[in-house]
Amino acid sequence: MVADDASCSSRNPRPATIFNNPYSRVNLYGEEIEIDYRGYEVTVENFIRVLTGRLPPSTPTSKRLNTDEHSNILIYMTGHGGDGFLKFQDDNELSNSELADAIEQMWQKRRYHELLFIVDTCQAESMGKLFYSPNVVAIGSSAVGEESLSLHSDREIGTYVSDRYSYYAFQFLESVTPFSKRTLYDFSQLCPHSLCQSTVVTRTDLFGRDIHRVLVTDFFGSVRQIIPGPIIDFNNTTSLESHFNLKNNTMLPDVNTETKLFSYVTPFDWNL
Repeated sequence: MVADDASCSSRNPRPATIFNNPYSRVNLYGEEIEIDYRGYEVTVENFIRVLTGRLPPSTPTSKRLNTDEHSNILIYMTGHGGDGFLKFQDDNELSNSELADAIEQMWQKRRYHELLFIVDTCQAESMGKLFYSPNVVAIGSSAVGEESLSLHSDREIGTYVSDRYSYYAFQFLESVTPFSKRTLYDFSQLCPHSLCQSTVVTRTDLFGRDIHRVLVTDFFGSVRQIIPGPIIDFNNTTSLESHFNLKNNTMLPDVNTETKLFSYVTPFDWNL
């Protein structure tokens, strides 16, 4: 969800690009970026509906959060906020109580296994204070009563191009590989007061695991190993019939291990 199309703003001297550092030109708006809700689609109502799954039947898959009780979910929010609220479109607010109730609905409907909530706003700690659902970690870029400050002023466009916490979080994540051993505790310590000039607050009392042992890649990315099988020509009817029962679209019961298309290897035990 992106409320303001900064990449195509008339103030942007380099259209279709976004940078968080005027000195290191790393385009954050590359071809791999996918935005499902933009502009006036970004509302409190739509945000809550996406989280809880209460969407009209006509909503396409790309605009749904199709998760279940085995899914780890990352929610990252940034913008203008205050004590107990975050602004949407400068004329609407998401309250911390609304957010807490939405996450509880997600838990009751088995829409997540573990959830990491990160918010970078002024008084960000307040957005996670009312959470009461299991398996949730909340990280706020500033304590209640503190402002969350910006970084890197770009004279060419006359504004700051990043917030301090988000910038240093980006720097941290650039060093994380799919096989990294960096933990959620390491992530929670990425921006001390000397860098952020605000107090990063981490709430872990609802979480079922020790964050010293939770890998960052549990939320920011992971690799599911797939063991490939033989290549099948799906244009060849004979080849298809030898692997499938075409009448009921199922694998034949006598198919041996060598003829399986692929098999999945579970990355870790969900019960740990």
